[in-house]
Amino acid sequence: MTESTARNAGLWQLVLVLWGTKYPIAEVNHLIATVRARTSPCPARILLLTDRPREGLAADAEQRAIPEFYLRPEFLTGGCQAKLCIFEAGLVPDDMPTLFLDIDTVVFGNVAQLLDLMHSQKTVAIFQSAILPFGAIARMVHRATNGRKYARGNSSIVVYHPAACGHIAARFREMVAAHGPNGRRPMIADERFLSWVNQPHMRAIPRRMAVKLPTEIMLPWRWLIYLRGAMPWVHRRWSRLLAITLPGAEVKGEALLALRDGAEIVDRKGRRLIWSKRAIGPLKAMLEGYYHDMQNRKEGI
Repeated sequence: MTESTARNAGLWQLVLVLWGTKYPIAEVNHLIATVRARTSPCPARILLLTDRPREGLAADAEQRAIPEFYLRPEFLTGGCQAKLCIFEAGLVPDDMPTLFLDIDTVVFGNVAQLLDLMHSQKTVAIFQSAILPFGAIARMVHRATNGRKYARGNSSIVVYHPAACGHIAARFREMVAAHGPNGRRPMIADERFLSWVNQPHMRAIPRRMAVKLPTEIMLPWRWLIYLRGAMPWVHRRWSRLLAITLPGAEVKGEALLALRDGAEIVDRKGRRLIWSKRAIGPLKAMLEGYYHDMQNRKEGI
């Protein structure tokens, strides 16, 4: 299949990555089922890149082994360098645009719209996470400092095309061979490395489309949380989100259902999640709906 054929047909593929025991296969299957139910066009291919065969995976998903290079212990911890395998040439087919989602992504709407962020096959779109935004100024700073300063993002969601991104994984392998794991500053996390090595072609996912839960609704100050929660234009944006990603260990999805109204979760940075409609508006019901559906799917309801 040629790229033009895939683009004209609206074809795209969903890629997920799974290692260890953090996420049960039921959670993976719920994400896949939700994407299929809420997305048009549906993904033409679903790939799970995994450290070992997973029993019970949805029948319409294909499993592929993460290369051993990425499974060394130092790549499976906080830096999550193992996620760079999504750019490994030949691992993900390069015949169509690709959307990568962290497994703790909650899908509310048509995430295929995120593929419209691609200006060309070289574009990689992720969340913005640093003060310096992706764009012309960041590219100028990157060039002027010979790569020492650059805009950075978060890779919980990645929009990319495998046909033009093999250089990312290839460069990472080269630098590991030359400097060892984490031997240079950009290598300490997958998202840092991706932002650094592909800086000329990086783009931010707009906050009107998708967000990370900690940076969007968690703040250190209760008064500011409640003030923002009272803003109707913020409610409108939240109600139209296509997806939100959770931070993993500190805020577990299904555990949210057990929280009493008004309960608080404080992360290691001192940011608070207040579990109430007053604080997070429509997001409370949206998250509850997703995880209630997951529970029902697990119970066969």
